[in-house]
Amino acid sequence: MYNNRVTIIGFLGKDAETRTTRNNQSFTTLSVATQRRWRNRKTGEYDSQTTWHRCVIFGSPSAFAATLLKGTHVHIEGELRTREYTPGAGGTTGAPAKKSVTEIRVFRIVRLDRVSKSEPGAAA
Repeated sequence: MYNNRVTIIGFLGKDAETRTTRNNQSFTTLSVATQRRWRNRKTGEYDSQTTWHRCVIFGSPSAFAATLLKGTHVHIEGELRTREYTPGAGGTTGAPAKKSVTEIRVFRIVRLDRVSKSEPGAAA
């Protein structure tokens, strides 16, 4: 049995971007940051590392994801996908090299932000 499943909880680094494929199918891309913290054994201080994840959402979750803004706290579930592409020639003399990108193909996204007290409908 094989399982390709990813779960991340993080913050959006920029507003969601919606694009359209050649087949007129819309999709949304997100840039999500996760952070890892650990204690340095030599100095005793805490160190951290931020990792950025490219997330791609198709179908009905794409419409919801398109409304998300920078700084939104999200929980994402999906699967890892790696694809190759050849960037545009752009005037280079040699043959352009293939590039590889790994992204999360999202099938579930949940917004984790709490309602602030200044927003209408917030609990007192």
